[in-house]
Amino acid sequence: MISYAAIAPHPPLLIPQIGGQNIKEVESTVNSMETIAQDLVKISPDTIVFITPHGNVFSDCVSCLTDPILEGNLAQFGAADIKTSHKNDIALIREIGENALAEGVNVIGIDQDLARGKSLKSKLDHGIMVPLHYVEQAGLKEVAITAMTLGYLPLMDLYTIGSAIKKSAEKLNRKIAVIASGDLSHRLKDSGPYDYHPDGKQFDMTLKKHIENQDIQSILTMPEELVNNAGECGYRSLIIMLGALDGSEYDSRVLSYEGPFGVGYLTASFIPKKESHSLLENLKQEYKEQIKEQRESESMCVKWARTVLENYIKNGDKAKLPEEWKDLEKENKAVFVSLKKHQQLRGCIGTIVPIQDNLAEEIANNAIGAGINDPRFFPVEENELNDLVYSVDVLTDSEPCEKNQLDPKKYGVIVTQGNKRGLLLPDLEGIDTVEQQLSIALEKAGIAPDSDYKIERFEVKRYT
Repeated sequence: MISYAAIAPHPPLLIPQIGGQNIKEVESTVNSMETIAQDLVKISPDTIVFITPHGNVFSDCVSCLTDPILEGNLAQFGAADIKTSHKNDIALIREIGENALAEGVNVIGIDQDLARGKSLKSKLDHGIMVPLHYVEQAGLKEVAITAMTLGYLPLMDLYTIGSAIKKSAEKLNRKIAVIASGDLSHRLKDSGPYDYHPDGKQFDMTLKKHIENQDIQSILTMPEELVNNAGECGYRSLIIMLGALDGSEYDSRVLSYEGPFGVGYLTASFIPKKESHSLLENLKQEYKEQIKEQRESESMCVKWARTVLENYIKNGDKAKLPEEWKDLEKENKAVFVSLKKHQQLRGCIGTIVPIQDNLAEEIANNAIGAGINDPRFFPVEENELNDLVYSVDVLTDSEPCEKNQLDPKKYGVIVTQGNKRGLLLPDLEGIDTVEQQLSIALEKAGIAPDSDYKIERFEVKRYT
């Protein structure tokens, strides 16, 4: 069972040996961290699951450290003598992975051998070390821990990971505490880590209010622009932690909030009381209804792309083009096929010029590529198919142009230098200027912004 949960900030300056005189500026946070640690001593959990944003972060999964003993220190912050070693709850990790995979969400394990081979982290990072230090100081020095790193997955998937933690705790009859490690906005002051942005304070106060009101749905649906502008590192940790509380009534308390150094530090505790309705099940049902409505109005191009990918994943071969869609064989265009899951990209593959015999084949090849061969993501699993939303972008022929002839809302861009080439589609969320569009296309191509390169533009007809 989930016996306790908390949000804990993790600036190393919360450690007296590191913070020195600065620790006086965060006295409220220090007192709250001590309260959380004392709560944990009273509850005496079998395992503490720490969720950090500073471990091995991936775009399509969450990760866990899987060595039997987990170790870490704060040497990089000038405190090499602050180190720790705890038993890892391997059985819990395995169970979480199985429960998450059953819901179409991937959890990967990383041990020292894999970390060495792939230049990954195998030690506890400061996102775990800082709150763990307070736990140890309170007397819990032998408790088992699990080190989980968030992923840049759809929020629904992160919430599902939290639910998998709860299911796993219940199956293994473990008393589990979940600590969401993370700071809020890093943009409260110009003197902070990032430049000031007014959305920083707005994000922090909005999130604090939602936590106080136990308004989980509003937390899950906070405006993406507000979250991005805040420059935070704790939001996704919190989503996973809240998922671990799904289906439970609980007492929650914001213990403190302050931001003296331009970063918001929020601490809060959550103590489950009894079972209640599951928000996750409601959200899943709402999403299914949205998908159903959308598929009833799909264009021919999108229906074909979906038919191809579904057939390929289920049966291992391409579908045959239905007679009523034969018009797709009359054109020959370059195409991008994009997949989204819970409003977040799940795969995208396309061609700058047509390489197949006709539009139907171009769509079919790229639909399979988007689902199976996009190197940024794991291949789509069969249990994800009902959650996918498709779009098909059919490109016009590109034409040479100058920078002043671009419009990121109307035109896509291709940048070329020798055999280096980068493409960016038009009308992408968050890309509002020509400078942004060119910068991203150049980065994708590996072309230096101050070098000579050719620019082409094209238009797109988007089918949904």
